[in-house]
Amino acid sequence: MSRVTLHTLETAPQAAKPFLENAQKNSGFIPNLLGILANAPAALETYVTVSALNGKSELTLPEREVVQLIAATRHGCDFCVAGHTAVAQNKAKLPDEVVTALRGQTELPVERLEALAAFTREVIATRGDVSDGTYATFKAAGFTEGQVLEVILGVSLATLCNFANVFARTPLNPELARYSWNKPE
Repeated sequence: MSRVTLHTLETAPQAAKPFLENAQKNSGFIPNLLGILANAPAALETYVTVSALNGKSELTLPEREVVQLIAATRHGCDFCVAGHTAVAQNKAKLPDEVVTALRGQTELPVERLEALAAFTREVIATRGDVSDGTYATFKAAGFTEGQVLEVILGVSLATLCNFANVFARTPLNPELARYSWNKPE
């Protein structure tokens, strides 16, 4: 059960309704994250806006999903792990072994993606104070200085969602049930 109101189109504040309507139209359902964020329409608008901006980054969709899944597992957000697993598998077409490693918080079997994952893990763990060695490995994998900031952008987006969901104890939508994940004890 959620700790805060899980809004629907009928109960959401007026300022949040257009965002929920758009999600319903695009996905066929309203992800419960959005129902939670609707309590603060500015937070919901921030999520939608930053998501769109993140989608314009030079990181590919599979790379952006690596960042999102690293953040979600590190932050212990079951909802976001499930949601991003669905995107990683169905839209980003990440190989199953990569998705399994991301969900299991183990090393990725693709060198470039592991360099991205290691960089993201360290951004989160050190609040941006990434070691020279990890940064060098990231750059040697072909990532740019701009993509450093795009990883940080992705982590900032994930932090809003992850922290909101963890606080709210957001229940998983039935549409995402097959992607469920539980934080390891």
